[in-house]
Amino acid sequence: MFFFSGPFQIPAAHHPPPQQGFPTMPQPKAPPLPGQDYYNSRPYQPAPPPVSQYHGPPGPSTPSRPPEGAALHNHSMPPPPHTPPLSNSYSQHLQPRPGPYTQPPNQLTPTPSQGLVQTSVAYNSAAMTPPFPKALQSSAPPPGPAANLAMPVGGSYPPQPGHAGTSYPSLPPGYQSMQAPPSTLPTPPLTQHYPPQPQQYHQPPAGPAQLSSALSTLSLQSQTPEALLVLNLLQERNLLPAGPVPAPTPCLPQDLQKLNCSPEVFRSTLTSIPQTQSLLNKAKLPLGLLLHPFKDLSQLPVVTSSTIVRCRSCRTYINPFVSFLDQRRWKCNLCYRVNDVPEEFMYNPVSRSYGEPHKRPEVQNATIEFIAPSEYMLRPPQPAVYLFLLDVSHNAVETGYLDVVCQSLLENLNSLPGDTRTKIGLITFDSMIHFYNLQDGLSQPQMLIVSDLEDIFLPTPDSLLVNLSESKELVRDLLKSLPQMFTKTMETHSALGPALQAAFKLMSPTGGRVTVFQTQLPTLGVGALKSREDPNQRASAKDVQHLSPATDFYKKLALDCSGQQVAVDLFMLSAQYCDLATLGCISRYSAGSVYFYPSYHTEHNPAQTERFQKDLKRYLTRKIGFEAVMRIRCTKGLSIHTFHGNFFVRSTDLLSLPNVNPDAGFAVQMSIEENLVDMQVVSFQAALLYTSSKGERRIRVHTMCLPVVNSMSDIFAGADVQAITCLLASMAVDRSVTASLSDARDAVTNAAIDSLVSYRSSVLTIQQPGLLAPACLCLFPLYILALLKQRAFRTGTSTRLDDRVFAMYQLKYQPLSYLMLMIHPALYRLDDLTDEGALNINDRTIPQPRALQLSVEKLSRDGAFLMDTGSDLYLWVGKSCNPTFLNQVLGVQNYANVPLNQNQLPELDTAESARTRAFIGWIREQRPFYPVLHLIRSVCFFHKRGK
Repeated sequence: MFFFSGPFQIPAAHHPPPQQGFPTMPQPKAPPLPGQDYYNSRPYQPAPPPVSQYHGPPGPSTPSRPPEGAALHNHSMPPPPHTPPLSNSYSQHLQPRPGPYTQPPNQLTPTPSQGLVQTSVAYNSAAMTPPFPKALQSSAPPPGPAANLAMPVGGSYPPQPGHAGTSYPSLPPGYQSMQAPPSTLPTPPLTQHYPPQPQQYHQPPAGPAQLSSALSTLSLQSQTPEALLVLNLLQERNLLPAGPVPAPTPCLPQDLQKLNCSPEVFRSTLTSIPQTQSLLNKAKLPLGLLLHPFKDLSQLPVVTSSTIVRCRSCRTYINPFVSFLDQRRWKCNLCYRVNDVPEEFMYNPVSRSYGEPHKRPEVQNATIEFIAPSEYMLRPPQPAVYLFLLDVSHNAVETGYLDVVCQSLLENLNSLPGDTRTKIGLITFDSMIHFYNLQDGLSQPQMLIVSDLEDIFLPTPDSLLVNLSESKELVRDLLKSLPQMFTKTMETHSALGPALQAAFKLMSPTGGRVTVFQTQLPTLGVGALKSREDPNQRASAKDVQHLSPATDFYKKLALDCSGQQVAVDLFMLSAQYCDLATLGCISRYSAGSVYFYPSYHTEHNPAQTERFQKDLKRYLTRKIGFEAVMRIRCTKGLSIHTFHGNFFVRSTDLLSLPNVNPDAGFAVQMSIEENLVDMQVVSFQAALLYTSSKGERRIRVHTMCLPVVNSMSDIFAGADVQAITCLLASMAVDRSVTASLSDARDAVTNAAIDSLVSYRSSVLTIQQPGLLAPACLCLFPLYILALLKQRAFRTGTSTRLDDRVFAMYQLKYQPLSYLMLMIHPALYRLDDLTDEGALNINDRTIPQPRALQLSVEKLSRDGAFLMDTGSDLYLWVGKSCNPTFLNQVLGVQNYANVPLNQNQLPELDTAESARTRAFIGWIREQRPFYPVLHLIRSVCFFHKRGK
């Protein structure tokens, strides 16, 4: 896993050995991704004690399951002592889940589709309280404040506002005026009783009920799909589409596809799943999932109910891809167990009808959120708790960042997510730790200094984290005076490690978020570091050293924080080497985030200051989830073997996320454990259980359904080139750390070569000369070449070690939509913008210029071009640029007056200026981080090319 010094361990009893890497060409080259033999050579190490676990009340006939919570190293489960060493064969399979499974049928019958109008649904059914099986299928956790995950039925905790009870909230204002869809079945009275024997359930004829027959008419072999059109990459020069590259659509019946999860949230590298692992190996394509589970959504159905319907065996949440055998029974689409429909589920609050469970919002929406009842808690939901750690050494004060942070906090103090229970605290540090007593009733804040770094203690534990609403004035006074308190400091040391230990002790009783601002290498106390970078090796074409952490102190502390529901976010603002490979572990394993601002200085680098201000405002005000866990389930026969992202793996499919934010992405590698020959479709479900900043326990569920195919052409037709590239990027980061950068570069290159060789030998019937690729993979070589030039993997170009490491963090953490721009930027021409094809958003007209190939031949010195790299925008102005653009957009009379180092466009009262600023503003609004604009002038090579 990323930045881990030590062996992988993977249990054969819980999940399969990692999918064997992509087979390579006969010529010598790097081992495939991931290296199977690498895992076999690692000795077994016992797992540390489990951290807090989710637990729910036992229900009747609930199958047993191995307890969750075993601590993992490098996001892999250690094998039990009796497990023999892993081999390169795929003969080891998951042990079948206990429980009364039924065998997969030859045809799966999902539910009919019906458009859902409301996005918030409430019911009144408190009288029905069936016994609950275990919440999220886990064993009981050890007692302690860290396990706010499930409370036994009959617990004494009072219900939280908005939770299930005798009354429920009404529809939100935006949906109160909408009418529910009319019922297509008779509406019996609520007192109607059904006979005990199951009745034949007649589903509407129109819809995905006849899935098997529908799929049989959708064979990709009936005609050559557009995705399989053969392109010769040596002849085609214009491969990019005019707009964003669309995600491929799975080959499913139309009604079923309408219910599928949005690719912005849940995406597979292959939208057609091979029947067998051998078929997958033959295709030389990776199988994996990319998730953006907590993404900000414009419409999210929210259900409040005391009964959350789940499979009694595998605990899958009911979803649009289950099948109803009759009105009283439904079959799970993951394990195929037949379950009873609870009485409450018979009532549809949307249509206000009874006896139509297939029209419930849970069965009509692939993404849905539940307000969880008390069975999903072990303690009352924690409050929103925010602790800020600020470096106040001489180097930190000189950068001027302290003024920016304090001013941003003052401006956004009322916008911090939370409620009346929200708590806040501040700690500053240099060679000593400074605490601040903010207890209500004091006339001014009190500074308490601890100089003993060997044995950190909290001087007044009860007054360091205070209620924000009660002590807001004291907090404001502290933020106003803090920048002046250290203006004359000459202390150059930094005791980051002891400060983090103090923060951990302070936050452990409640959990929450720790925000660290650091400007240099830690030099005192535990966790002190020394510079490992050799500036003379930055441009070396040889392997890069020191990509792994120098000490495991920060990783161990992060795991302790994770166990107490504490996440640590790190803001690095440094002009010198700060060993991000080591310091980043504190965020990497506690589900935090890393922000990096190289060469930061408020006066000398205004572009970085602007970026920092915008990012910090977004960070302070964005949505946040506390004490979260995420479980990914898949149809029997598929298995998960590697995760990518910032988290701690608690068990084979459960991620511990002390904090979850809407900007975090995750990736999962998968393998096929058992043949899927009897299945028409498979399903994947991600369930995120979290506590909102308002104190509600919520469950967000995403479900995706994909077809199963048995031909190579169908596999290639369903390849998602962007998802494949992003998954390979995460795998290559792991290879860079565990092996070498050159191995990683060779492996991703071989992945592209091998997949195209497989396509040519297995799919093409007529061999032709040239570099041939299907239309769906025509951008694959381009993306791989772009990835090799990305800061994380490039060689021969001067790259600071911290810059490279931060780029690797982004590849592992960013969602696909943001990550692809960092790999392959977008290029637009701006000097000829028009309103043709423009978007109209909130009475604004947003021009939509065509995306250009990233080639120098697309540039001309009579134009102006914008390159969007995700984190930066480069406006390139040609020497002979149209004078109208120079005057109407840049406000200058000629090219010689184009300013250098300008980061803002002037606000001119012209149509051209309005269009350009609208387009750049729209780009910035599409992402959570702030891309800085750089205005640059053309260079001399155009004269050499005769442009």
